[in-house]
Amino acid sequence: MEAMNEAGAVVASTVEALAATAETLERAMSRLEARLEAQQAELEGRVQQMMGTIETSDREALEQRLAEAERQIRELKAAAAPVGTGRKTRTTTTADLLAKHGLNNDGAVEAGAVDQALASLPVEQRIAVKSQLLRAGLLG
Repeated sequence: MEAMNEAGAVVASTVEALAATAETLERAMSRLEARLEAQQAELEGRVQQMMGTIETSDREALEQRLAEAERQIRELKAAAAPVGTGRKTRTTTTADLLAKHGLNNDGAVEAGAVDQALASLPVEQRIAVKSQLLRAGLLG
């Protein structure tokens, strides 16, 4: 019987030690969970801050691009404004070239006729002549 009592005492002390260990492990787990939650909250805060920074820089970049585009539009409108009210005369070279091909009228000239008339010229000169016609408002 004494052996049973000793065995029971050993089991009881082992159970108490296991219970104490379990309690210690539970406290350690609680602390680890609290740390993990705090780290997760900190990381989420950092991610939100980074997203805000990215959105802000994207917005700023888009606003800069928009301002640049609006500036270019204003410049183009300012440059184009005199076209409609400008003179309707041709340079002598343009008038002579068109006259050779029977296009010496005072109205607008069709683009197809101009292309045929300018076929013998190099590309740069064709562009220059067409630009002059457009500026003068004679190219229809």
